This record gives sequence, structure tokens and C-alpha cells, in this order.
Amino acid sequence: MTLNQTLISVRGLKTHFFTDEGVVKAVDGVDFDIPRGKTLCVVGESGSGKSVTARSIMQLIDRPGKIVAGEVLYYREEGKPIDIVQLGNTGKDIRSIRGNDISLIFQEPMTALSPIHTIGNQVTEAILLHQAITKEEATERAIQMLARVGIPKPKERMTSYPFELSGGMRQRVCIAMALVCEPVLLIADEPTTALDVTTQANILDLIFDLQQEMGMSVMFITHDLGVVAEIADEVVVMYLGQVVEQSDVDTIFHNPKHPYTQALLKSIPKLDLEERHRLEQIRGMVPHPFNRPSGCSFHTRCEQIMRGTCERITPQYLELEPGHSVRCLLYQDEAKEVNA
Repeated sequence: MTLNQTLISVRGLKTHFFTDEGVVKAVDGVDFDIPRGKTLCVVGESGSGKSVTARSIMQLIDRPGKIVAGEVLYYREEGKPIDIVQLGNTGKDIRSIRGNDISLIFQEPMTALSPIHTIGNQVTEAILLHQAITKEEATERAIQMLARVGIPKPKERMTSYPFELSGGMRQRVCIAMALVCEPVLLIADEPTTALDVTTQANILDLIFDLQQEMGMSVMFITHDLGVVAEIADEVVVMYLGQVVEQSDVDTIFHNPKHPYTQALLKSIPKLDLEERHRLEQIRGMVPHPFNRPSGCSFHTRCEQIMRGTCERITPQYLELEPGHSVRCLLYQDEAKEVNA
């Protein structure tokens, strides 16, 4: 991917949480690119580091967490790239980017919205923080954005409180808050998890339509591989704080290489399965953060483990072919030939 096609480049990102019990390496050396105007889906089980990665990009890591290494390069249309990690989590520079150039839709709208402020107050606040316009102009823009995300009677809803809205409407308000400043990157952290399937489909269609209209990039975090197949251009598969495979969506679904990616795909229910066919599952659980396996982090659950090797050697993140990278000892020799 060339630089003019890249919006965000994450390299060697490490975010650790320093607790009394020990250090939790929530993100432990992550590398990926977010293409300009495209959708990147990040998938993996709970505890794989997806949400912490998203928050790290926006410098929203609270104590005891800290970004300890790596860079997050933001390529604007003009000028040198900006390393968001170097900006810190406070100050004028990061505030000019967070919520304006890069926005985040949180997983649970009821905790993302203030229960004691009206919808109108919360949406207009996002505008007034970043745009040099009057309160009346901000109010009008907020009403227009609420209408664009499908809120009925948006002018009346400006005086409503979050508890007066349904789950789907609250999520639409969160999307309106994230998009009202027309960001170049929208990070959606499992925005449909708590919603019914009909509302999920509506929200996904809404995000896709607004992406086409505004030309923005989307980083979509999800457990649902069905959603990935529908909306993704690129896919990043994470496990225990690391990227284990990355490629375009067609390659991930039709030619997955990492045993974890293969196991995730096999666990998807299929319509053409024979009657009473048992759904495949990934054995075991994601290891406790204080008990990380040596060698390959997935070897304790892997069906293709090479005994005596995977337990000792930590695999490198290697490119098998242009645009397709994997972190697995099964492909060490193949990757060397490609990169030679």
C-alpha cells in the first residue's frame, strides 16, 4: 500500500496496563495500515486487544494504562505525517484531531451518552469544540445530522434525554456525534453488539451510506464475521494483543493461513450443514493476561501445533505475498522465499 493510499499507519504499538498484580500487555507490538476511504475490520475474541488498539489510536488510554512503544502515523493530505503517540493524551494538538479528524463510536451507547444532558446539548458540544461557528449554527447542523442518521422529528429530539430513546436511537445519536464534524476516520467499536438484528442491519447500512457520502475511512471492530464479509475491504485478525494475520477480505475468507483465522471461520454457522451436525469450536480459552504462553501465543489452542517448536519460538510477523501477512511458524520458510 503506497503512502498516498494510507490514512493511518500503526507500527510496533504497545499499550500496557501497570496493575498491582502485574503488567497486562493488552497491545503487544501491533502493525497495520488503515487505507484511505476504505473499511478495515478488526476481528478476534474478547481479550485480543481490539478496543485498546482503537483507544490507543485516539489517545484515550486511562491510568494505569500507557502506550509504551510504537507509533501511530496520521497522513493528512498535505504536510508530514503526524505521530499521534508523540502528542500525548492531553493538549491542543491531540484535541484538534480527536473528535474532529478521528471519531469513535463506543460499544455501549448508554454509557457513552451523558444521562443528565439533552441530546442536542451533547451533539452541539462536539461541534462547538472544533468548529468556529455560533451556537445557532451548531444547533442547525446538529439537527441536520440527526436527520441524516435517521432520527425521526430531529428538532424535537434535541430536547430529549438518552433514557427517553430506544437502544437503536441512542446508537444513532452516538453516530451523529461521531460524524457531525465530518471526520476522515470513523472508529466503530462493536456498535451493533447490543442491538436486535433488524436494527443492526439498519446501523450498518447507515454507516456504509455515510461513508460513501463523506469519503471517510472506517475501522470497524467486531466479533461477527458475517458483518466482516459484508462491509470489509481489509481485515486484521488479532489474538492476545498481536496481529496474527492481515489481508484483503476475499483472501481472509477463501485462503486463510493462520490456524486461528481458520478456526474462527470454521466456527461460523452455515446454512448447508447436514442435520444434527455439531458446530466446530476453538478449544480452550484466551489465556489469562498474567499467564501468557511462551513461544507462539496461540500454541495452547492450536490444532496444527508443532510440538517442541511452537512452545519455544516466537513467530515473526512475515509477508507471504504482497498485502497478505501472517504470524505463524508454519510459513517461516515460505515467507523467506517470498521476501528474498
